[in-house]
This record gives sequence, structure tokens and C-alpha cells, in this order.
Amino acid sequence: MAKKTYDPVSGEEIANRPKRSYKDNYFDYSLLLVWIFIMLLGYVVLYSASSYIGITVQDDATFYLKRQIFATGIGLLGMIPAIFIDYRWWRKFDKLIYIGSLATVILVLTPMGIASHGAKRWVGLGPVQFQPAELVKIGVIVMIAYMISKCGATALDSVKTCYQIFAVALVGAGMVGVITSNLSSAIIIVGIGAIMLVIAGACKKFIFSLGLLGVSGLSLIMLVSSMSGKSFRMSRVLVWLNPEKYADSGGYQVMQGLYAIGSGGLFGKGLGNSAQKLGFVPEPNNDMIFSIVCEELGIFGAVCIMLLFIFMIRRMRVIASNAVDLYGSMLVIGVLAHISIQVVLNIAVVTNSIPNTGVSLPFISYGGTSLAFLMIEIGIVLSVSRRIKRFR
Repeated sequence: MAKKTYDPVSGEEIANRPKRSYKDNYFDYSLLLVWIFIMLLGYVVLYSASSYIGITVQDDATFYLKRQIFATGIGLLGMIPAIFIDYRWWRKFDKLIYIGSLATVILVLTPMGIASHGAKRWVGLGPVQFQPAELVKIGVIVMIAYMISKCGATALDSVKTCYQIFAVALVGAGMVGVITSNLSSAIIIVGIGAIMLVIAGACKKFIFSLGLLGVSGLSLIMLVSSMSGKSFRMSRVLVWLNPEKYADSGGYQVMQGLYAIGSGGLFGKGLGNSAQKLGFVPEPNNDMIFSIVCEELGIFGAVCIMLLFIFMIRRMRVIASNAVDLYGSMLVIGVLAHISIQVVLNIAVVTNSIPNTGVSLPFISYGGTSLAFLMIEIGIVLSVSRRIKRFR
């Protein structure tokens, strides 16, 4: 006689059931659709925010929109293969990608380096120009994911191991910060590494010491900047604390952005009806685009955009939780950290919650290099989702 089995809770006999089997055809369409929606919304917002400066500077109202669409095409050339290539294939090239990304930063010091807005942060390869800092972010993500998966989460109980892995982010951030004077990207890179390690299960001693290191590092940067005569970073702190006092100089951008946010009210003035984009808000198509969103679409529109990003981040969290291995999970966490940090920093800067750091809003702000590499990162996340096993 076959042995009967009973439910441990109800005590009822469990009928014979077929064994569950797995299938590998999962794909996170929710993430893909929300990304497409944010991209389309970004085109509309970008055209509205950039049409005036497009006419006055480039004699073409659609100039920045066309370039953004072109950058999207370039990004698709990397995103689509990234979706269909097994993400575990990248493990063969993690070190090469990381070292190669650092090498591109050094190219800024060569004749290929291109200056823009008073800083040399770009590299020109023929007709193609890109910001090495964006490539370093991907390099740090794949390298830290590889190192964590190789040593295992249990090895993170050691402070020494945590700092050996975190050194990957510190080296990348240090080169970007020193060579290109791009402090905002350096902060993002450090943040990506820190979040990946914390979520992977880094020990409490590391987390505590990391907090002290962060406070000490920022204080040292401010001190060195003041002593070396590069007081623009210290001036940003002073502007942040009292923008009205410096409204005629460093506080002008902050004040105009706050005027735009305040004049939008609950539902805004209507798409295309912003007054602050008419030469008042600097960089309305880039770092300050969220202020134009608030003016034209109001608090309601701004909250809707934030909810879209929250939904995108939530889908990434689900993918990371269900990834078939630690490497895939860490890749997704790295991308999640990158997008989350940029969204938070951009909105915080526009609302004057933190000093101005010059961070773009992902998929919405104008910027070809950032958009193309972010699309590749989304492709890697979708590749991880394709390997998730689910029950039939």
C-alpha cells in the first residue's frame, strides 16, 4: 500500500500531484514597457524644454530632440544584443571591460580629450564623442558583480574582503574625479559600489566605516578645494544654504528652478507653456529639466514621473531577487543603484535639497552618452530576466 501524505497545517490527505517543472521563457515585459513609456515621455518633455534654446542657439526647435533620438538609435545597437546574449557571457570580459573603461578616462589627457562647459570630460574618436565616466559606471558594476559572485556572500563578513571589492569603485571614482574633475560622477560610482556591497550582505563594521569614510572624504575634498583656490565647490554649499543671498551669481540657477517649480502649482501651466525655459533657467534641457516638468505639468506630473521610476526600480528588484545566480542578481542591483542614485540626486538638486552636483535625469535629460550606456544597462537587466526559471 502506498504511503499517504498529509498537509502539515490542515491535516488533510494530499492527493497525488504531478511534479512541477521549470521553463525558461520568462521575460519582464513590465520593465520593458515602463522603460519605453519613460523614453516617449522624455522625448515630449525634452522637446518642450529645449525648443526655445534650439531656435535661439541652433536655429532649429527640434535640434536637441533629433540628437536624442539619434543617441537612442546608437543605444539600441548595444541594448538589443545585450538582451539576447546570456549575461553570464560577460564574466569572460569583466576585467577587460573594467580596465578598458579606466583607460578611456586617461584618454581625456591626450589630444583626443574634448573640453566642454569649462571642463575636459569628453573623448573624441572621429565623429563619435563620449564621456568616459559613463563607461566607468558599467565597468564598476560588472567588476564588482563578478568579485562578489566569485567570493560568495558569506565572504563579505570580512571587512578586508569588503574593502578589496570596494577598491574597484574607489579607483574608478578617483580617476574620474581627479582627471575629469567630475565630482558628481565620482559620487555616483562610489554610491553604486557601496549599495551593491550593502545589499550583498556586507558586514556592519564595513558599513559603519564606509559612512565615516564618506563624510571624511567629502570634508577633505571641500578643504583641498578651498586651499587650492578651486572654491567653486565650497561656493555651491554656500549657495545651497542661502540661494537668495547669491541670486545674482551662483544662486541664479537654483532660484530660477525654484521659481519654475513654484509657478507650476498642482497641475501646471500646460505642456509647452513654461516661461522659465525662455532663457531664465540655465540648462533647461539637461540638469534642470525636472523644474520645467514641474512648471508645465505641475506637482501631479512630477509625481507621476517619480512613480514611473519607482515602478522601474521595483521591477529591477524583483528580477534581482529571482535571478538564477548571484552574478546576475548583482548586475541588476548595480543598474538599480545607478538609476536610483541619479534620479534622487537630480530631483534633490532641482529642489535645492542638496548642493548643485550637475546630474542628469535618466532617460529624460538631454545627453547622448548617458542615454546610450543606460540603455545597455537596461538590456543587461532584461537579459537576466530572460534566464529566470518559473513553474509551468
